Amino acid sequence: MIYWTLFTHRDWAFILAATEKGLCFTGSENQDEKELLQWVEKRRKGMKVERNDERLATYAKEFRAYLDGKSERVDLPIDVEGTDFQQQVWRALQDIPYGEIRCYGDIAETIQKPKAVRAVGAAIGANPVMVTIPCHRVIGKNGSLTGFRGGLSMKQRLLQLEQQQES
Repeated sequence: MIYWTLFTHRDWAFILAATEKGLCFTGSENQDEKELLQWVEKRRKGMKVERNDERLATYAKEFRAYLDGKSERVDLPIDVEGTDFQQQVWRALQDIPYGEIRCYGDIAETIQKPKAVRAVGAAIGANPVMVTIPCHRVIGKNGSLTGFRGGLSMKQRLLQLEQQQES
């Protein structure tokens, strides 16, 4: 079973979803449960989905603390499925310090696969738990904001939030 809630806080709104094991999906800004249902159909076929705001209350509390600048990470159990390569990339993303950025090539170097920059980009794009696995901290080599499942405005807002807190 996948439980979900519509997380809203100030001007933020996105879906949070979790299994018994942990957070499994963070939705894009201002998207409804259709985005979650499409993801479940592709990535977690056969799982049932149920709205349960109470069950996700702890998750919402963690996201609130992060978005309020009271926490540098969303510290929750996660339940993410991916290839060994994706898992390796996602672990590398979790090591990027709060308020800092890296480029795709940096991540490829970190996982000791310097020629796999495009594959790193694909793995980052497959990250189902944005913010918790901070893929927003990865930008283009030239410093530009590049692809982000949540949309570039969400990526920019997350980076600005972290930079303001670091100041």
